[in-house]
Amino acid sequence: MERIWTLSTVLSFSRIVLIAPVAYCLLNEFPNNRLWAGAFFLAGVATDFLDGYLARRLHQVTDFGKIIDPVADKIAVAGVAIVLFLMESVPLWYLVLMILRDVLIFVGGVYIKRTKNIVAQSNLPGKVAVNLIALFLILSFTNIESLETFRLFVLWSSVAMMLFSLVVYAQRLFIGRNIVSVNG
Repeated sequence: MERIWTLSTVLSFSRIVLIAPVAYCLLNEFPNNRLWAGAFFLAGVATDFLDGYLARRLHQVTDFGKIIDPVADKIAVAGVAIVLFLMESVPLWYLVLMILRDVLIFVGGVYIKRTKNIVAQSNLPGKVAVNLIALFLILSFTNIESLETFRLFVLWSSVAMMLFSLVVYAQRLFIGRNIVSVNG
C-alpha cells in the first residue's frame, strides 16, 4: 500500500486551502488587498511547480499524487475564477468553459481508471493551459489598465490551450495514447 501523505501531496492540498485567503483578500477592501491576493495565489502556483519536482526528486511519486495534483489545480483555479466572476472580473462564458473542460477531463480520467485500471497523468498542453488560466486570473484581479491588451491575449491563448488540451485528453480516452498503468 502506498503512502498518501507525502510532502508533494501536502503541497497539492495546500493549493485548495489557499483559495480561502485569496478569496478573502479579493472580497474585502483593505490596503494592498489585491497584492496580498496575488501573493497567496502565486504561493499556490509555486506549490504546483514544487509538488511534482519534489515527488520525483524524493522518489515519492504515487498514484494518489497523480490524481490529487490535477484535482487540486482544478479546484483552486475554479475557486479563484468563481470569486473573480462574482467581482465581474471574469466573464461567465470563460468560467463555464473552464469548469466544463475540467469536469470532462475528470470524468474521462475516472472512466479510464475504472475500465482499464490506469491513472491518466496530466499532459503538457494541460499544464500550459492551467498556467495560462492562472496568468489570466492574476491579470484579472490585479486589474492593471496598461496590461489590458496583454490580459486579453492571455485570455484567448488560454481558451485555445484549454480546447487543445481537451482534444489531447479525449485522444487518451478514445485511443488510449500516453496513459500510465497503475501496475507499471
